[in-house]
Amino acid sequence: MNKESFKKLVFKLMLTYVIAGIIGFIYETICVFINDGVFAKRGTTFGPWIPIYGFGCLLIYFLTIKIHNKPWLVFLIGALSCGLLELASGFVLDKFFHMRLWDYSLVMLNWGNLNGYICVRSVVTWGLFGLIFIYAILPPVEKFQDKHPKAFKIVSLSLFSLFVLDIILGLSLK
Repeated sequence: MNKESFKKLVFKLMLTYVIAGIIGFIYETICVFINDGVFAKRGTTFGPWIPIYGFGCLLIYFLTIKIHNKPWLVFLIGALSCGLLELASGFVLDKFFHMRLWDYSLVMLNWGNLNGYICVRSVVTWGLFGLIFIYAILPPVEKFQDKHPKAFKIVSLSLFSLFVLDIILGLSLK
């Protein structure tokens, strides 16, 4: 991969990270409303994004880059890899940092949950998000990048910088 291709990839990944974080925030807001009947701010950031969804998106991208033509495999890899990411993240946050950011044992449709860190619904959702990302989000992002490269870089860098600054600020104020 040449330097220009690498830079193009980095900007694409920055924007998709932010988009996935926002989609995760919207998804969790809806889930909490359905479960508890109230709108509640989810996540540890100040903005409307949740970092684990960005990391999940990047994981799906790299693990499925050569199999985009096999939706069933994209679903399976997205479900399993991000299910493991969520399980490991929940465990580490809980055991080492004494933070319990989610608990599937307290929500509806929590069949098969493992200590509240993951459940079948969350794993299936990751698989569906993988399909949405690869087939619905990534193509317009790439089209925007190809048609308006300069604007794409500005938007990607600006939004990603805000997201990272928000994460750092959130961690430093706790």
